[in-house]
Amino acid sequence: MNTRALKGAGLGLRAPHAADVLAQRPRVGWWEAHSENYFGGGEPVAALSRVREHYPVSLHGVGLGLGSLEAPATGHLQQLCALVRRIEPALVSEHLSWNRAGGRYFNDLLPVPRVEGAIDVITEHIDAVQNALGRPLLIENVSAYVAFDGELCTEADMLAQLVARTGCGVLLDVNNLYVNALNLGIDPLEELARLPKDCVGEIHVAGFEWLDSIAIDSHGAPVCDAVWSLLDAALDRFGPTPVLLERDSNLPPLAALLEEYGVLEQRVAAANTRLRSAQGAMHEAAPC
Repeated sequence: MNTRALKGAGLGLRAPHAADVLAQRPRVGWWEAHSENYFGGGEPVAALSRVREHYPVSLHGVGLGLGSLEAPATGHLQQLCALVRRIEPALVSEHLSWNRAGGRYFNDLLPVPRVEGAIDVITEHIDAVQNALGRPLLIENVSAYVAFDGELCTEADMLAQLVARTGCGVLLDVNNLYVNALNLGIDPLEELARLPKDCVGEIHVAGFEWLDSIAIDSHGAPVCDAVWSLLDAALDRFGPTPVLLERDSNLPPLAALLEEYGVLEQRVAAANTRLRSAQGAMHEAAPC
């Protein structure tokens, strides 16, 4: 089984493409799968296991609700642990969001109000999940469409504090960051600067769509130029980092998606070239 760590560009694995991926084995660095899609076992998890025989894989969760006041559901966590044992992914990630309150479950990634006590609750939940998995999580910043009164810090500040408290890492979604800049007026470059340089273990890029005057994080369109530019800035700050292209709706044929994946590969390669040039210049400027 391939156990090498993720490097370079990767692509989101979606069910309509799984058969083509196994038949064609396209030149993709690694694949990322949504954890909950494989909790039921059967053919989906068997197909993911076959993909794992040929490629590195990461698992990306949407259902733990780490920002809920209630602890992550025991059954959900048990299923995630079983999937991690079977697939042996290079990385496991979740969102900085909540989805449960008062005994009710909401099928969404709801942004966490950054108010007093929130970090303590999330720290406890991340610790519990990491202890169960026996490995660190990456926590992803989410898209938001409203701002809450009384917030004490930015999302990047909260992520930085969670990294310091729990030893988790950050999955930086630059499309979510850009969507929040459009909707809420945050400065995305300022948010990048608030994250420790060594905390980002993975980056996501995706496309968004407009609904009237609101930017919606739909993952249903090609990546726009502004998000590509924000990716460049992130790679320049955080150095070589695995980068994933996500597409979840308006899903094109695999061949078309691989064309956009090629653009991502070029951006990652260009960032690596800039890094080598900067390191070379620093070496030449160093005193004897």
